[in-house]
Amino acid sequence: MPEKGKAAGKSLLPGKIGGENIPFHIAIIMDGNGRWARKRGLPRIAGHKRGMDTLIKIVTCAHALGIGALSLYAFSTENWKRPALEVDFLMRLPEEYLRKELDRLMEKDIRILAAGELGQLPSRTQLAIEEALIKTGKNKGMILNFAVNYGGRSEIIRAIKDILLLVRKGQYREEDISEDLLAKHLYTANLPDPDLLIRPSGEVRVSNFMLWQLAYTELWFTDTLWPDFTEEHFLQAIRDYQARDRRFGNIQTKA
Repeated sequence: MPEKGKAAGKSLLPGKIGGENIPFHIAIIMDGNGRWARKRGLPRIAGHKRGMDTLIKIVTCAHALGIGALSLYAFSTENWKRPALEVDFLMRLPEEYLRKELDRLMEKDIRILAAGELGQLPSRTQLAIEEALIKTGKNKGMILNFAVNYGGRSEIIRAIKDILLLVRKGQYREEDISEDLLAKHLYTANLPDPDLLIRPSGEVRVSNFMLWQLAYTELWFTDTLWPDFTEEHFLQAIRDYQARDRRFGNIQTKA
């Protein structure tokens, strides 16, 4: 994993982002695909197709800036309630994206991770994700973490159950239970908490995404729908982040 606090590689966008305070881990809720399509009289899946184009651009931009990790909320545990046709299309997107982009991700030394209850996904979706995890597993560059069939509350409950089982087995004592221990049993055990969360679409909430990990994350919202989200929006979010004073409960540190 790239070293936290340092760029993963030389920026390919000189002059776009200045200073040293570049977030290491950025999380994005990719929201607004359906509304984008509805505004144009198109089926919702057209918005998801356009949203994948945005995904490719933002991954490329993040890599060029030297971002260490990018976590993307792709499919929540609540999204199963959507129409069956839309869910089926969303389940095919990982396979389509990876078929199109995996070679390019390998060239950029990007490592793919996945967070969520993957065992509940269709077999072809599981297979596509598993192949990508294996193929990119030894890569040392930017981490691209997809949250698929993911829910923040269920993640915490799962971690607690894992810890309780290990307590019963004698591997932990009750007094060993701490914030650090719980964090080690989350899907993101190998990642630092996000520095910055970006949510397009005009919604101003976190929607059950990384509830534990976002405790001190800086939040950035925009009315722009995800299919219309551009590299400039991404850069603006980072610039705004750089201007903030992250205190983590401490006193103000900037003049």
